[in-house]
Order: sequence, then structure tokens, then C-alpha cells
Amino acid sequence: MSKIAIVGSGFIGRAWAISFARAGYEVCLWDVDPAAPEAALSYIADVLEDLAANDLLNGQEPAEVMPRLCAEADLATALKDTIHVQENAPEDLEIKKDLYTQLDKLVAPETILASSTSALLPSRFTEHLDGRARCLVAHPINPPYLIKAVEVVPSPWTSADAMEATRRLMIEAGQSPIMMTGEIDGFIMNRMQGALLEEAFRLVEGGHASAEDVDIGIREGLAARWAFMGPFETIDLNAPGGVRDYATRYQGMFANMFEQMKTRVDWAGPVLDEIESDRRKRLASDKLEERQKWRDRRLMALAAHKRAQDRETGQ
Repeated sequence: MSKIAIVGSGFIGRAWAISFARAGYEVCLWDVDPAAPEAALSYIADVLEDLAANDLLNGQEPAEVMPRLCAEADLATALKDTIHVQENAPEDLEIKKDLYTQLDKLVAPETILASSTSALLPSRFTEHLDGRARCLVAHPINPPYLIKAVEVVPSPWTSADAMEATRRLMIEAGQSPIMMTGEIDGFIMNRMQGALLEEAFRLVEGGHASAEDVDIGIREGLAARWAFMGPFETIDLNAPGGVRDYATRYQGMFANMFEQMKTRVDWAGPVLDEIESDRRKRLASDKLEERQKWRDRRLMALAAHKRAQDRETGQ
């Protein structure tokens, strides 16, 4: 059984641990906080029951998956004999640099060092390493055990072998890797999400819609298609002649809107008071954790539905 180390056992780390253990890997969790790995295992035990109830353990029982997971207080022991390290430390450049200096010295030369960072370019914290060619970003949408997409992002010196090894691992773990050809701020998913959020803030700040109206537009509108199609397939199917026909018909409309989208709204400005007030009317701050659990249950149901539909009607 191949071994994977999880370095950083918070929200993202424990979610990755589920993906890898479900796929049959031995998974060892470590964290700078000695209590975090054990807390993660307790959380994972509860989640596995929910996943089993939704047939999301690949036909396995929690009792089969849980023994593949362990907590380790010593970093070197956690890293011993690993083929892949999934790092989930805070989004702090100096912390990453220091941590990768340690990781690079402790693992075998062929072990992949992958970061879950959503904001830092891999070149910024790996340039100084002797083994920098095996370093990259593998950035998920949380939780990866329910959302398949993961961005695999190279630095200028990441080797093709490291990229290919990570691609194969992610597929084996049930993920859908997005194989980027170079690094760019925000990668792909946050750049796309950022464009949508920028317009959402603009619409509220301009008095065109409430925060809830914007949310309705996505969850009851666009997201229904986006749950199983991307933007290019969407427009390819939304014009009689396909994507070229769509571009010919509608580019002028979007070009006109783009001119109105060039003014940036300060997210932390007065508009935030309006958006926060709207959200707190709909969800009290002390109910956030409860609603997060509701979100994950809905994601489980959606993942189960999509898996069933893939089997019945094809992808």
C-alpha cells in the first residue's frame, strides 16, 4: 500500500486525507499543532459514515477505510516512505518557505511535494530548494472528497515527470485534475470565481439587486447548468450552430457590458455592510457551522446523483 503524508491537518488536510484513504492509500496526518491530527481523525470518522450512507466510499465500509489513516506527532516519521506529500499550511509565504526547506530534506528525491495553496505561486516558495523540480501546487475546491476538480500548477522548474505523477495520483484518488501549463495568480478556479464575485459586488453596490437576489440568480439559474457543464460547453449548446454561432450572436452584447464592468468596488467598503446585513438576516452567525454541515450533506447528495447519472446517461 503506497503512503501519502498530509502536512497540515485542518479543513483542507483532513478532506484530502479522506480522498486518498478512500482510494486505498495509507495516509499519515501531521500538524504543527500536536492535537490537530487526532481531531482530524475524529472528524473523518463521522464523515465516513455519511459518505457510506450516500454510496460515496467506492463500495467500501468506513471500517475498511479508517485503518488506512494515522496521526503522527513527528514530521520525519510522517514523511517516511511517502510517494506524495500534500501540504496544507497557512497562506503565509515565509511559513511555506521554511516548511518546504524541511520537507525537501526529509523526503526521498522522487517524492512529490504538492501544496494546496489557493493564493501563492509555487515558484515563490520552492526556488531555493535542491529538489524544486518535484514541487508543484495541487489546489482543490474544498472538500476534495466531494468536489473533483483540482488544479495542478507547475513552477517554471517543475518537471514533466512530477506533473504526470501527480496527474495519475489525482485520477486514482477520484479527482479531476486541471493540468495547467504555467503558474498565474489565482490559477484558473479563483480567477473565474473572482470575475463572478467582482460583478456580484458591483450589482449590489450599484443598487441593482440585493445579495439574496444575486444568490438566487446563481443557485436557481446558472449553477443548474454549471453543475455538469462548463462555460464553453454551455454556450456551445446554447446556439443552433454551436460555439462559433453563439460568439457571433452575442459578443456585441457582452462587449457592451464589459465596458460597465471596468470599475472596481471595494469589497470592504460600505457595500459589505449591506451584504453582511442581508446574510445575517438569513443566517445568524452562530448558525454558520450548522449551515456548513448542511452544505456538505447537499454536496454529498449532489455527488451521489452525478455519479449515478454518469453511470446511467454518460458524462
